[in-house]
Amino acid sequence: MSLDKNSKIFVAGHHGLVGSAIWNNLKSRGYNNLVGRSHKELDLTDQYAVKKFFDEEQPDAVVLAAAFVGGIMANSLYRADFIMQNMKMQCNVIENAYKHGVKKLLFLGSTCIYPKNAPQPMKEDALLTSPLEYTNEEYAISKIAGLKMCESYNLQYGTNYIAVMPTNLYGPNDNFHLENSHVLPAMMRKVYLAKLIHDNNWDAIRVDMDKRPINPPAKLQEIIGEGNVDGKNDKERILKALAFYGIEDNKVTLWGDGSPLREFLWSEDMADASVHVLLNVDFKDIIGIEKYSSVFYGVRADGEVNRNNSEGRGGAIPQLGEIRNCHINVGTGKELTIKSLANLVVRTVGFEGQIEWDASKPNGTPRKLIDVSKLHSLGWQHKVEIEDGVKKLFDWYQSTLA
Repeated sequence: MSLDKNSKIFVAGHHGLVGSAIWNNLKSRGYNNLVGRSHKELDLTDQYAVKKFFDEEQPDAVVLAAAFVGGIMANSLYRADFIMQNMKMQCNVIENAYKHGVKKLLFLGSTCIYPKNAPQPMKEDALLTSPLEYTNEEYAISKIAGLKMCESYNLQYGTNYIAVMPTNLYGPNDNFHLENSHVLPAMMRKVYLAKLIHDNNWDAIRVDMDKRPINPPAKLQEIIGEGNVDGKNDKERILKALAFYGIEDNKVTLWGDGSPLREFLWSEDMADASVHVLLNVDFKDIIGIEKYSSVFYGVRADGEVNRNNSEGRGGAIPQLGEIRNCHINVGTGKELTIKSLANLVVRTVGFEGQIEWDASKPNGTPRKLIDVSKLHSLGWQHKVEIEDGVKKLFDWYQSTLA
């Protein structure tokens, strides 16, 4: 099922790291009938607001790139939010996509869906084979539910919903807030601020803090009191707040021991892969069936036959066997240790201080490399290597402080 250049495409989360890159990628390919809403304009956790949006806009395709995300610290602090907010968004968008006859939906998940001790590199069929990593269990469960929703709607209703599972992402519009950022932007900002403290460059520190103020959690409030920490605060309060996150004069303390292996994908590469899948890959391509039998149609919840998709089918077809793990891994198939990543960031920023590792803090999953052979077989491979990507990310980050 192809989308033409006039198709109306709703990109949910179009201001985010991946959503903004997907938006730009679609534009570059000549897809200009794009619809986006900020969180203030449309709260995707609000069932009635989402229905009203679909009633009014009637999109032809949907990219679900919106999510409640963060690193190990955020996952530990906001466990209920991580499962509830993501489940609400996914249920509301996927349900309304179906009810409004959306032709194609792309759901973005995460490779944290795989078991903590999954065989490496992780193939799609490693899903649900053993326990998850505890520190991000809630987020992982919400994303598993999302990909299963896509799979199940396809099998019951003959829809064309595809789920892609990206590895760790980084790039333009990344989140550098100290409270809930992912490992690479958090590491980069910490190293940069530690260097500025050592250089006594308070003008630059204040610019940085004004751009991304700290909203202190309860434990930090016990140290510095209530209220955001920004560039207008006195030096002592700023230094105490930064120290809470392991940022000191020429010294940065990072969680764990630096041994975990991680794979990183440039967000614009992820966007290119996502758009490639959206435009060129159908559910039948993934499950290896040349064409659905036209005898089978999806049966809607109200009992009516769904004939939106003449190639659709409903319910289980015994001769096809069990159909599962229809999602697609998206990554580079390459990895490096967190310690090696830190060294790369140190060189990029020009930091001459000390990196300390707090081994009393959790490492997270020991290794998280994905098998990308399915993606390669569908005609896409990454372009940006991590060494170039870290430099590109630091250049972007500094451009936001200019």
